[in-house]
Amino acid sequence: MLKKKMIIEARINEYAMRHDNPHVPWTPDEIAESATRCREAGASIVHFHARNPDGSPLHTVEAYAEIIRKIRVKSDILVYPTLGWFSNDGDPAGRINCVTTLAKDPATRPDIAPIDTGSVNLESYNSATRTFTHPERVYINRTDTLQRYARDFVASGIKPQLVTWSVGFTRRAAALMDQGLVNEPAYFLINMTDGDCLTGHPGTPEGLEAHLRFLPPNRKLEWSANVVGGDLLRLAGLAASLGGHVSPGIGDYPYRELGSPTNEELIRRVAEVARLSGREVATPDDTREMLCLPA
Repeated sequence: MLKKKMIIEARINEYAMRHDNPHVPWTPDEIAESATRCREAGASIVHFHARNPDGSPLHTVEAYAEIIRKIRVKSDILVYPTLGWFSNDGDPAGRINCVTTLAKDPATRPDIAPIDTGSVNLESYNSATRTFTHPERVYINRTDTLQRYARDFVASGIKPQLVTWSVGFTRRAAALMDQGLVNEPAYFLINMTDGDCLTGHPGTPEGLEAHLRFLPPNRKLEWSANVVGGDLLRLAGLAASLGGHVSPGIGDYPYRELGSPTNEELIRRVAEVARLSGREVATPDDTREMLCLPA
């Protein structure tokens, strides 16, 4: 029996700066070029944040439209922009306005966009100094806001990725599915955290497997794993063996121990892990079919 193909989602920049990895793409041309090289290396989805030339967040319809057009000129990789928490948090209910506006033009409509299915503290903790940074920082996602996101994504032809940081998030995502707000197959991101970020399950086999136990049974879904602040490569083989997918990128972790690689170098490593696990790497067309994305 043929094994399910593995989706590789490249998370190419997030809010990462360049002091730990100089290859983080910031400009539209850099983002489009990184996306193209990741596609050639085996990624079928690119997740990105628009950035200013100095690396600061930039969240405008015009910026995202430029990036999406440049990406689509170069390759067929599926496009997945952020909702822009750091740069777009004045009105949590309005975070999706940028992507739903982009969706009005088929040339700039995102294929996928995130729904973080809960609220979390997002401080940083330095265990060496026993101190917190940003102890006041909270990422707020009210349930009524999540319901609005889900409805508006369906109306806009955008596939939501249900981003779950803990079991409570997963249960809430399952409730949105139960309400009929998220079409099956659902696409989950198991968002683990390491380093100075305490919020998610740790990026370990135990952290991943504990989370997977609470995915909704008897529902059609696909799940992908990532680790914010930690080495996802350590879990890629396990995710592959369990039938999951992988979402690596230097936006989440700089991989200094590997010489601060480019995104495409990281994607090639993950693609090799998939093949060694007996799984082919999914193309964008494969991924579109697996996730039942709108044409």
